[in-house]
Amino acid sequence: MTIQWFPGHMAKARRQVEEKIKQVDLVYELLDARLPLSSRNPMIDELVGEKARVILLTKSDLADPEATRLWSDYFRSAQVKVLPIDTLSGTGIQKISSISRDLMKDKLAALEKKGIKRQRIRAMVLGVPNVGKSALINRLAGRSIAKTGDRPGVTRAQQWIKVGDGTELLDTPGILWPKFEDKTVGLRLAASGAIREEILPVDEIGLYLLGYLGDRYPASLIDRYNMELSDGADGLTLLEEVGRRRGCMRKGGEVDYEKAADIVVKDLRSGRLGRISLEFPSDWEKGEEANESTGDGPRN
Repeated sequence: MTIQWFPGHMAKARRQVEEKIKQVDLVYELLDARLPLSSRNPMIDELVGEKARVILLTKSDLADPEATRLWSDYFRSAQVKVLPIDTLSGTGIQKISSISRDLMKDKLAALEKKGIKRQRIRAMVLGVPNVGKSALINRLAGRSIAKTGDRPGVTRAQQWIKVGDGTELLDTPGILWPKFEDKTVGLRLAASGAIREEILPVDEIGLYLLGYLGDRYPASLIDRYNMELSDGADGLTLLEEVGRRRGCMRKGGEVDYEKAADIVVKDLRSGRLGRISLEFPSDWEKGEEANESTGDGPRN
């Protein structure tokens, strides 16, 4: 199944990135720590080209710490600068400046040899919708300057923002690629809040999540919903159980699947289910995902 998604403002955002990329020194590519490759837009490689790049794994406070460690090793093995961050607590934020200046030291030294002494670094912030770009900028700037929200599409226009460490940031709208060839990638993105529920219904997202959690994080379901898991229980069985235990019932004793699924999705996004990662490097190494949907591995 192919999931189509390319609203007009995203096409416009891509054109804006193409126009501005020559004005920046490096790129901060934000990936959701819970689904790094599924949240990695393959178009960004083409847009960024050979620009220096730092991968920032956002929402690391919501991700499985072991999975985040494995993902960090995964990117480092491809010689990619990577840093897990949490914009709420500020964890990792203070390291961004030093990593950036280390990446740019040769360029700045070359400019100084030409008589150009420049301390300020210009960086572009890129990532899919709702990955935390504006939250990062606000944290770096020390003030609420970029709009934030728990839904995709909050940032609609580019803006330059000066931050105190001698960096000038270009905030950009989130950009998704035209379509998802692999439905699992789309479901992960929808679960994280990167795409709107008009594209994938909430009950379908809930079914996917419960099937995945029952297999990989059963203790989280038991703890959160006070439920027992039987061997081989599928997503629908688990969704019905959640619905009954959370009182999501219609007249006649039928479970309101949409309401139950909405509870599960919100519990995941808020962290009430615990620290959950929706993919591990081994999932991709086993070839469980279609390469054409997000590329064939880590990219510099």
